[in-house]
Amino acid sequence: MNDLLSVAVNAHGGLSRWNQFKTVKANLSITGAIWEVKGKPDVLKDVSMEAQLHTERLTTHLNGKGKRTAFEPNRILVETEDGRLLESRDDPRSAFRGHTRQTPWDDMHVAYFSGYALWNYLTIPFLYTYPGFVTEELAPWEENGEQWRRLKVIVPDSIASHSREQVGYFGPDGLLRRHEYTVDIMGGGSGLNYAADYRNVDGIVVPTKRRVYTPDANKQKIPEPVLVAIDIRDIAFSAD
Repeated sequence: MNDLLSVAVNAHGGLSRWNQFKTVKANLSITGAIWEVKGKPDVLKDVSMEAQLHTERLTTHLNGKGKRTAFEPNRILVETEDGRLLESRDDPRSAFRGHTRQTPWDDMHVAYFSGYALWNYLTIPFLYTYPGFVTEELAPWEENGEQWRRLKVIVPDSIASHSREQVGYFGPDGLLRRHEYTVDIMGGGSGLNYAADYRNVDGIVVPTKRRVYTPDANKQKIPEPVLVAIDIRDIAFSAD
């Protein structure tokens, strides 16, 4: 583990504490302009989820709709809350071939994108210590009157994620400020994902607010529109 990753992991609660937990549950709202573009406005406005922390699995309950989705990198399920299968898709990433940011989505597209994205967001920076990840510190970045240390991350093929190469920006306190990536399944569009409103939850320090913007040519955020807005109302980790 390089120095910056060590600083980041310790700031977010430490690897020892993280490894005491197996699952996480949260109630949250996911909104933003991208869902309008995809023809799915408010599809994730009120959801509950539970996820494995050390295996890429996440279930999302669409509150008030009687449905849930189950995500794994190679399979997506849409079920009723009592377990009746409605739809399934194997090799779900292949269903995005040829997509751009404007390509409409079906429910399975939504389940795959939101499933891997949320799982990655909830496990960063601990995720970067998992087998197969390669990290390297880059030159620092100035923003919001602070100097942010930058961590280049190469994501292994075994993990479903936005792109293989990503960059995390960490503040003087070691907490994630910004997450930079391209979204391969949207034709490689770029995103700047800002993390804020941190809360200490069972010894793990979690951002409860994320906002995703399009970058300009200088990698500065374009304030409008907000592409994705994630607001976590409550969250809890469990050893079970």
